[in-house]
Amino acid sequence: MRFQQRDDKLPQVDLIPMLTVMMGILAFFVMVTLTLTSQKLLEMELPPKGDDAPEITPEQLRQLFLVRLDQQGQPLLNEEPIGPEQLKLRVEAYLSKNPGKTVYVVPADNLSYEEVIQFVEELREVGGDRVSLAIEE
Repeated sequence: MRFQQRDDKLPQVDLIPMLTVMMGILAFFVMVTLTLTSQKLLEMELPPKGDDAPEITPEQLRQLFLVRLDQQGQPLLNEEPIGPEQLKLRVEAYLSKNPGKTVYVVPADNLSYEEVIQFVEELREVGGDRVSLAIEE
């Protein structure tokens, strides 16, 4: 009867394929994380609800600087179309003359969130945190 001889060597594990897979998984999660964190967020304070909401009189409404976005996303100032560069100049002039005032952007209902946020961000380059998003009820 013949017995096989045992080899007393320990088996070797090849680490290269395992490290390749681990680095691929790490690269995937890094790319996903960078993609998700590159989105811009718009900071805003929500107005009070219900009875706590202040009433705006027609006189106060006339004194507000309202920029409306029409159905096509074009800005309207005093219900008249205005170019983006002219609007930025008017916003800058208004905010320099009225340090305590805010510019309000009122978008049309059919505009996408992305279009509205891009427009508000463009105005915030001029007016900073004194540019706010508003809605009509």
